[in-house]
Amino acid sequence: MPDTPTDSHALQCLLDELGRLPGIGPKSAQRIAYYLLEADKKQAQRLANAIINVKERVHFCPICFNYATKDTCDICSDPQRDQSIICVVSEPRDVTAIEHTGVYHGLYHVLGGVISPMDKVGPEQLHVRELLARLANGQVKEVVLATNPDVEGETTATYLARVIHPLHITTSRLASGLPVGGDLEYADEVTLGRAIEARQAL
Repeated sequence: MPDTPTDSHALQCLLDELGRLPGIGPKSAQRIAYYLLEADKKQAQRLANAIINVKERVHFCPICFNYATKDTCDICSDPQRDQSIICVVSEPRDVTAIEHTGVYHGLYHVLGGVISPMDKVGPEQLHVRELLARLANGQVKEVVLATNPDVEGETTATYLARVIHPLHITTSRLASGLPVGGDLEYADEVTLGRAIEARQAL
């Protein structure tokens, strides 16, 4: 039985939405769409509910700007974390990558991006002011700059090192082990763990 216009429109809408996801091309969108069409309705409903639930419950932590489901994220609210060190990353997904190494036990601060003049993103568009406010209480002894080792990441790290320097706080950068031009999200746990352990002062 041929699709009615309504059926075709519904399928095309699904393909269009899937195609907007990062890393999903037309072929992948088609495979996912047909998988969902053939799946049990309850399975499709669970997926839809999971997406809606995460959008309703997950928000940015007001302290570090990582994802949170409570007032603050699990890391900021954990008294066992080392309060004297803050690891600065670009995006929440970088927190997950570093946490998977099991090496780092301090706090985090998520910038929400990197300095990129080409994209008209400067320090004012990032959570730099909030970072400096966290450093003002004198409790933090070291800031680890864990932005990606690409041009924008290096520019951001250099800027942060310069503005943190007057506070007399040790500033370090992830050591070698991460490929230049690579993303933390795709680094394996061993490489990322070694880079954290061998960080160097700037």
